Amino acid sequence: MANVIIFGIQDFAELAHYYLENDSEHDVIAFAVNECYLPDNKMFKGLPVVAFENIEKKYSPKEFKFFAPMAPQKMNTLRENIYNNIKSKGYDLISYISTKATVFNGSIGDNCFILENNTIQPFTTIGNNVVLWSGNHIGHHSLIKDHVTFTSHVVLSGHCIVESYCTFGVNSTIRDGLHIAEGTFVGMSASIIKNTELWSIYKGNPAQKSEISSKKI
Repeated sequence: MANVIIFGIQDFAELAHYYLENDSEHDVIAFAVNECYLPDNKMFKGLPVVAFENIEKKYSPKEFKFFAPMAPQKMNTLRENIYNNIKSKGYDLISYISTKATVFNGSIGDNCFILENNTIQPFTTIGNNVVLWSGNHIGHHSLIKDHVTFTSHVVLSGHCIVESYCTFGVNSTIRDGLHIAEGTFVGMSASIIKNTELWSIYKGNPAQKSEISSKKI
C-alpha cells in the first residue's frame, strides 16, 4: 500500500482517483499540477491540489508515490515528459492494474494504467507509462515498449513488438508477428496486416498508410 499523489485534475485523473480508491490498496492523498493550472480553491475531489514545481517540500519522495495517468496528446510525449519530471524529483510511480483484468506471468512496468476486462496473455512484457483502456486483448509473447496507449477493444495478436509512442484506436486489430514502428498511430477499426513505418498513421481495412506524419497529431 502507498500514499499516492495523482498528477492532473482532468478526466483521466478523476478516473484514476476512482479506481485507486475503489479497487486498490493505495490511498490518494493529493493531486498535483503545474503551478499555472492550479484551481482557485486548490482542491479537487475533496483533496488538496499542489503545485508540482515544489511538491517535494510538502510531500517527500521517501514517503509518497506518484501516478500520472495522462491522455495520449502528441503521441504520448506529453505524458512521457511528466513521467520523466516526476522521476527526476526522486519519486517512484505506481501502476494500477484492475482486479477485473486477466494477467498471467508477464512483466508490467511503472505508471501503467490497465483497466477492466483487459486480457494479457502469458509471456508478454509491458514497459513503463503504458495505458490499456478497457477490453483489450494483448497476445502471448508480445512486447509493448514505453509510452504507448491502447484505447478500447484493440486486438494485438501474439509475437508482436510495439515500439514506444504508439497509439491504437478503438477496435483496431494487429496481425500476429508484426513490428509496430515507433510513433505509429493506428486509426479506429483499422486492420494492420504488415509491419508499420516510423511515425506514420494507418487507417482502413486493410490499413493504408496516410501521407501525414503522426508527429502532426
